[in-house]
Amino acid sequence: MTLETQLKQKTYYEMFINEHENIHPIQVLGDLFQEEALKDLPDLSSIRFAQGEVYFHHKDYEAAIFKWENISNELEPWAKKNTADAYYELGLLSTAEDLYCAIETDILNLNTEVALQLFSLYLERGKLDLALSVIKKTIVANPDYPNVTDIARTFFEEQQDWNNAIELAVNEAKRTESLDWFDMIITYVEKGVTRSHAPSYFSQAVLLVFSLEKQKFEQLVSALWNSYNNEESYFTWIREMNHLLLNLDINRDGNLSVLSSLHKEAFFSLIDGRYFIKSLQDFIPDFLTNWLRLADSKDTVLAAAAVLSWNELFPASISMSIVNEAEKLISLTETDMDELEECLTLFDAITTWAQSNDMGENNRVKWIVQELVDFDNQHLLITGLSGSGKSTFVNLVLGEDLQDSPTSSVVMFKDSEEEITEITDREVTRLSGFSDFQERMDRRRNALESIIEFKRPNAFLHENKVALIDTPGLKGNYNDSYEVLKNLQLADIVLFALDANAPFTDKERTVLAKIQELAPDIPIHFLLSKTDTLVNEQEAIRVFDETRERIHSYLPDALVFAFSSQYESSQQLKDLKEFIQSIKNMRNMEDKRLAKLLFYIRTTIASLMQKRVDVENQLVESVRWNEEMLQKLTGAVNQLKDTETQKTKAVVQSYRAIKETIEKDISETVPKMLQECSSFIKEDSNFSKIHLELNDEMNKRLEVYLEQTVMPKYYRLLQEWIDGCKEEFVQSQEFLNEMGESFNHMYGEERLVLDCDFKLIDDWHRDTDRMTSRFQLETINILLRRTPSQFLLKSAGKLFGALSQNKALLFNKYKSFVENEEYLEAISAVNQQFFQQFELFEKSLERDVTLFFKSPLNLLNRSAEEARTGIQTNQEMLNNMNTNPEMFRDPLTLFEVRLRQFEWMTVAGKGMQTIY
Repeated sequence: MTLETQLKQKTYYEMFINEHENIHPIQVLGDLFQEEALKDLPDLSSIRFAQGEVYFHHKDYEAAIFKWENISNELEPWAKKNTADAYYELGLLSTAEDLYCAIETDILNLNTEVALQLFSLYLERGKLDLALSVIKKTIVANPDYPNVTDIARTFFEEQQDWNNAIELAVNEAKRTESLDWFDMIITYVEKGVTRSHAPSYFSQAVLLVFSLEKQKFEQLVSALWNSYNNEESYFTWIREMNHLLLNLDINRDGNLSVLSSLHKEAFFSLIDGRYFIKSLQDFIPDFLTNWLRLADSKDTVLAAAAVLSWNELFPASISMSIVNEAEKLISLTETDMDELEECLTLFDAITTWAQSNDMGENNRVKWIVQELVDFDNQHLLITGLSGSGKSTFVNLVLGEDLQDSPTSSVVMFKDSEEEITEITDREVTRLSGFSDFQERMDRRRNALESIIEFKRPNAFLHENKVALIDTPGLKGNYNDSYEVLKNLQLADIVLFALDANAPFTDKERTVLAKIQELAPDIPIHFLLSKTDTLVNEQEAIRVFDETRERIHSYLPDALVFAFSSQYESSQQLKDLKEFIQSIKNMRNMEDKRLAKLLFYIRTTIASLMQKRVDVENQLVESVRWNEEMLQKLTGAVNQLKDTETQKTKAVVQSYRAIKETIEKDISETVPKMLQECSSFIKEDSNFSKIHLELNDEMNKRLEVYLEQTVMPKYYRLLQEWIDGCKEEFVQSQEFLNEMGESFNHMYGEERLVLDCDFKLIDDWHRDTDRMTSRFQLETINILLRRTPSQFLLKSAGKLFGALSQNKALLFNKYKSFVENEEYLEAISAVNQQFFQQFELFEKSLERDVTLFFKSPLNLLNRSAEEARTGIQTNQEMLNNMNTNPEMFRDPLTLFEVRLRQFEWMTVAGKGMQTIY
């Protein structure tokens, strides 16, 4: 045991008691102390130091402190450290901390021991920042000291101080080259606590572990790769890996299968349509270069095909030496890839992307792909010019007249449980029965956009394992032929129908040339129909032989089958079965179908490219159309508001004119009527009460007048007024109807029904009936008012009425007063009572007219707002498309990279150098 170890473990005292094992150390050291003290120049420090240790072990800390405080030799730094330890044990942590901090020495291990004690003390006192500072300095100063790095790692982990934990693991891995520390890095990475570190932080550790152990290298890279995946720093990680791998000595024999798989998964995720090309272009070439260099045997063809496909679409981006190596590998290396599965996976990725980016459901091509992977049946496509007898042949095979007229859509007849389905790009519709099927066959508009799948149990189709594809008759022109034949790749064999009366014409040869141009690998055979219409059997044989010779000069391998609706069907079906068996070719069927799948994948990518252009054009047209509609709708709203204002003014003015007419009648009639009440006054009248009687009489006459004369006239005038308003409103409705028809024509549907609320007329009739049905006049004080003349007459009547000589005078005065009074106040009172409800009605007229036009006005405003929203929405989409054209273009380009990669893989190991 070394001296330093003894000092650390406080066993220095054992040096003095080796020969006195049976005597207590305190007695031994006491005797030695006394013996040393008797010397002329005694050196008691070493003995005191040893005595302090013994006291410490026996927990007599104060005695130990006393001994260690009197050390003056080379053991003094250790004595100070031990003194601090004693205070620590006594619980005097502050004193211990001060003593630890005061120790100054060049002894590295002593400093480390002091630091570790301080670390423990700081933890106990909760001073975590100081504890962190001490342990980090200790790691730097003496990382090889036993357990220092383990203590630090445990502390960092307990405090979840992952940054320092990661720094410790990386530094120690690089310093010690111990695989245990690399395992620790991997553990931290897998915990997910390293994501905040830049990928370059681990580069040196990755380079080092590559030289130490390849398996550990793959483990670390794999953990880091998975950690950075789906993070913002993912591309930075790939760039960093590219740089590292380019500078490492790697090759395909290096058994880096994990790294190869990581490259494979990453490449397919990078080109799945989520990323723009500009974000990939700077690192994919190096990425593919590295993949090709390290790919294991199962991924070699994949990597080589990826290099070639990327180089095709982005020429000169990859070193020509790498490209040449990839071509060589493709030429010489076979692959056991499940080509069909890979192809379908690619197709699903494309259609899923299209659907998520509002590029349509693409149901039609999805259905075609499903049919192509059905290897149980061969597809016979029946085509020919209109009137060539295709429908007759189909009915012969199906055994019933399903095609009683030329078809307008492509129809596939299959042996299966009965079900009829219409497939378009937008939707899949199950037809309810044969009548729906016939209706679809008779239509012309957009007929070629759909495919009808007609499933029904059929013995002939089942026995021969075929499905018939009937197509609309061709007219012979180029565009028409292309539209009909765009589903040609669905077919395994083409049966071209010829009319025996004029077989194999120039027009038919033109169509055949088109078929060979579109699908050069699909065999073509011929059906010769209507042979029963020829003169006799010899003529039929001659036409058949001549037609076959002419066909063979054009298509040497083609076969011809003659049929007629007049021939015996069972024999014809037997002959047809032999014919079909002779033309069926099941060899390499999967390869042929695979080629067709690739064709449809390529055309789907191309159609989506075009669809993006179409979408942009549709958005431009939609914005223009909505702007035009908004302008027209805004004009219509303003026009309707003006109409409403004009009608309101006309209605109110005409109503007021009636009211003023009645007011004038009352003003002219009432005074005369009241003046005529003078006849009620007689010379023998009781003049003390005449004013009361006369007032009652006047009120009665007023009520009769208003009830029997004014009200009927007012009612008649109001009815005429309502009829006039109705005519005005009808004119407005006719105007709105014309406006609605105009807008609906532009919309292409019955969207705007601008109906006004004619219930208003009924409401007015009801209100005027109610107001004019009866009028009861509340008594008006006509002669009971306190005007001077009335007051004098009433007073005189009461005073002199009983005297006969005064009656003549009062008679004349009363009569004169009644006949000459203007009755202005009475007229005002009558008008106030009579017109009260009519004035309330008048006040509601403006609101009523507004309600009459409310529905069409609201509908026009809503339509204008829809147009405004349509402009804004479509313009935003258009701006986004124009600002980020790569949003649509790049994913499709990357799908094409994947398609070309797959196409390269299909020729792997077949000695082909290029398939450009």
